[in-house]
Amino acid sequence: MFSHPLTEDAALTPLEPWQAAEFAAHAERYRDHLAPWLPWTEAVTDEASARAFLQSYADRQAADEGRIYGIRLRGDLVGGILFRIFDVPSGVCELGVWIAPEAQGRGLITRAATHLIGWAISVRGMSRIEWRNDAENHRSKGTAQRLGMTLDGVLRESFPYQGRRRDTEVWSLLASDWRSRS
Repeated sequence: MFSHPLTEDAALTPLEPWQAAEFAAHAERYRDHLAPWLPWTEAVTDEASARAFLQSYADRQAADEGRIYGIRLRGDLVGGILFRIFDVPSGVCELGVWIAPEAQGRGLITRAATHLIGWAISVRGMSRIEWRNDAENHRSKGTAQRLGMTLDGVLRESFPYQGRRRDTEVWSLLASDWRSRS
C-alpha cells in the first residue's frame, strides 16, 4: 500500500471504500470533537454511509476532481486530509483536514498539507491552493498561517450549519509563493 512518512510513527495513506468500517468507527469515535467544524461527520454514521462517502472520493479521484487520505499514527487512523476541490483546468484546488485530539500538536496536519501542496503544484501544475475554515476554528487558521497562506477574506454568514449561519475564512497559497519559499 502507498504510504508517505510524516514522522517516525505517522504516515499519510489513501482512504478507500474497502476501509469503510474503520472510517465509520473513526467518525463515531471523534464525532463530538469534529462535528463543530465538519458537516461530513453528521453524514457518516455507519459502515454504509462511510462507504458511500469514501466511494464519492474514489469516483472523484477517478475523474481527477478530488482525493482523500488518512493520517495514521502507529497504524491507527487519527485524521485525514482531502482535496475537496481539484480543478485541473482552472489550476485551483482546496484542501480540507481533520485530526483527533490525541494527535494534535504533533505537526501531522502541517506535514501532510505540505506534502500534498508540493505534489499539487510540482506534479499537477496547480496555480492556487485554497483553504477554507470556520472563522471560529483557530487551530485551522493557525495551520493555514504555518503553511504560508494569505487570508483572502471572510465570507460572512456563508455557511448554514448546526442551526446558525457561520463565517468562512478563505486562505490561499499561490504556486509562485510556494516556489519562492524553496
